[in-house]
Amino acid sequence: MSELEFRDVPESDVDRALELWWLVFHDRPDEKEKRAYHRAMVLRCDRVGAYDGDSLVGFLVAHRFTLSVPGGELPCPGLTFVSVAPTHRRRGVLSGLIAEVFRRCAGHGRPIVALWASEAAIYGRFGFGAATYGTSVEINSTRPLALRIEADRRPLRLIDPDDAPDELGPYYEATRTRRAGRIARDTRRWRGEWLPETDEDDEELGPPRIVGLGAADEPLAGYAVYRTRREDDPARPGTVQVAELEADTPAGEAALWNYLAGIDLTGTVRAWGLAPDDPLLLFATDRDQVKAVAEFPALWIRLVDVGAALAARSWAAEASLVLEVRDDRIPANAGRFRLTASPHACTYEPTPAPADLTLDVRDLAACYLGGTEVRRLVLAGLVTEHTPGAAAALDAALRTAELPHTVDEF
Repeated sequence: MSELEFRDVPESDVDRALELWWLVFHDRPDEKEKRAYHRAMVLRCDRVGAYDGDSLVGFLVAHRFTLSVPGGELPCPGLTFVSVAPTHRRRGVLSGLIAEVFRRCAGHGRPIVALWASEAAIYGRFGFGAATYGTSVEINSTRPLALRIEADRRPLRLIDPDDAPDELGPYYEATRTRRAGRIARDTRRWRGEWLPETDEDDEELGPPRIVGLGAADEPLAGYAVYRTRREDDPARPGTVQVAELEADTPAGEAALWNYLAGIDLTGTVRAWGLAPDDPLLLFATDRDQVKAVAEFPALWIRLVDVGAALAARSWAAEASLVLEVRDDRIPANAGRFRLTASPHACTYEPTPAPADLTLDVRDLAACYLGGTEVRRLVLAGLVTEHTPGAAAALDAALRTAELPHTVDEF
């Protein structure tokens, strides 16, 4: 057996890498346009391959993302296209690929890494924790949407998807850091990921539509991106599929939901991946009409450099705690460290002092953006609280005004 080598995947091997990915995920798109789209995406990313001699037996790419964290943002590689040849399973290929990513991040000042897990059981062992959650909602729109608040009365207008990067982009960037977990979008991401003519996951859906809140000569106060599907059977009303909805105020959200629920020839509104604390779930009058039908882990975070990641975020309250962190993959993260945090500063230094809390790095990652409470992990037996009140103190310091959230799947 030859020794595996982990190195950059040159452009000359990209087609081989894509064939490996399609093999692993039981796919091979026939459309030249889709194949070209995947190829162009991979070429824009950092690429790591596992080679057994001349054979490419493992592959992943890392998007060059910027992610909002509480109080700011960080460079954050977004891992995807992760694939291991079926001939080389359980031979350390995936472990080697992930270790190479961690090594590169540590060398380039990137303290966190993110991914969406196709198989959640895999990535916890590499120290990834589910840092954001999505809630899928279904609205029965065969009758008017009943809300407990008055909707914003400003006019609504349709926005041409071709104009979306210019019209929606500045609004999205201005509001993105209100919640942690959101990825910066350039024009290419708006057009390629959010507004392609055909939805890759459901080709029966129509083209993207955008509704904006506020007159054309006023600042945008919110928007919704959606698609519709009309059923062939006239007795069955169609569906509105909401990709994203943003608004300045709850009243603005109410106006957009009213619009979506009032589209002719439709009877169901489905929204995939709303924030768990989305106001709709509170201001809907009838929760039989507006149902949360699923909740799922969305963005998974890995703290590659725990100290640098903690220092980069803001803190809601003062805390002085000794954390004993377990990390089997990155030894520099393991040990006891005193976290001293306040709304003005944060330090994280090694200490011989006894621990107030003992936790795995994956659980610290789950709490990092403010989406998971430490006390819940204590109750689940995943975090050990040695000093009474330590979990509550860390929760108070990590707390954010809004839960972290992202719909940018990759």
